[in-house]
Amino acid sequence: MIHIDGSYGEGGGQVLRTSLSLAAITGQAIRIGKIRAGRQKPGLAAQHLTGVRAAAAICGAKVRGDALGSMTLEFIPGGATQAGRYTFDVSEAREGRSAGAITLVLQTILLPLALASGDSEVILRGGTHVSFSPPFTYIEQVYLPILKQMGVQAEVRLRAWGWYPQGGGEVELSVSGGSTLAGIKLLERGALRQVRGLAVVTQLPSHIPQRMANRAENLLHEANLNASVQPVRGRGVAPGAGIFLTAEYDNSLSGAGALGRLGMPAEKVAEMACEELLDFHNTGAPVNVHLADQLLLPAALATDTSQYRVAEISTHLTTNAWVIEQFGLAEITIDEAENVVSIAP
Repeated sequence: MIHIDGSYGEGGGQVLRTSLSLAAITGQAIRIGKIRAGRQKPGLAAQHLTGVRAAAAICGAKVRGDALGSMTLEFIPGGATQAGRYTFDVSEAREGRSAGAITLVLQTILLPLALASGDSEVILRGGTHVSFSPPFTYIEQVYLPILKQMGVQAEVRLRAWGWYPQGGGEVELSVSGGSTLAGIKLLERGALRQVRGLAVVTQLPSHIPQRMANRAENLLHEANLNASVQPVRGRGVAPGAGIFLTAEYDNSLSGAGALGRLGMPAEKVAEMACEELLDFHNTGAPVNVHLADQLLLPAALATDTSQYRVAEISTHLTTNAWVIEQFGLAEITIDEAENVVSIAP
């Protein structure tokens, strides 16, 4: 049994998610202690507990410690990951609704299902666009397209938007199994082709997304970027608002976004998203801070080496590298002078 210190480095949920993915893929039993010890509310929250149960369901694992607030978990896979039809609802992990991020659950099970034999259909219910997690739009527009270059065949469809605190969002994930993963080289991003965006509300007046879209387009045009932002009124169980931008370069993709909240002007939401996007654009790097740690796992499972240059070396990145190395799957080198990550499976 591999023992993982959940408080290592950044000490958050990424340690848990990567460990669960690799346990399901390798069949290796794991024990994680001090789960999310670095957080204000340590232990398993609703989305983490759903991720544990999802990973257990796809590989028939025996689990001890799968309860809200638990800081210790034993996870013993029962066999190879099984493709199939699954439904995982974050709100089932806690009484009343939860807006726990279903994108984090998706990232936990995606690679095990992609490597399994057979195709899978997964319905995920909960929060689709919530703070401190990748929004669905980022998964759809940035994460999955980059992973497709590495051999992961998966598609997502948004059925309903889910915001904090009510959740109620729904996503369909389709995964083609039997993938063989290839390494990725992303050292130069090339020229910017375009910035496209969505300014979205549910159960709010249509002038709000229009104001977000107008402000974002104006700011990006002032920065001499080719940009088009579409205002949308979506379907959801509660009011919510956000703007999500995707920058498409010759060789890479990046995303930025911001969520609205009560009392915050629509224009301010747009400004926050544009500031994040422009800050990344000005680094000249091909891989943003979020994608930097998300690429480690598929690269470690690839048949050949990977190398990419990142905008920033975060503790998320170094922590995720440490977790992967506990499984002995890859040697990961992070060149802090050049901001280059190299992965040798």
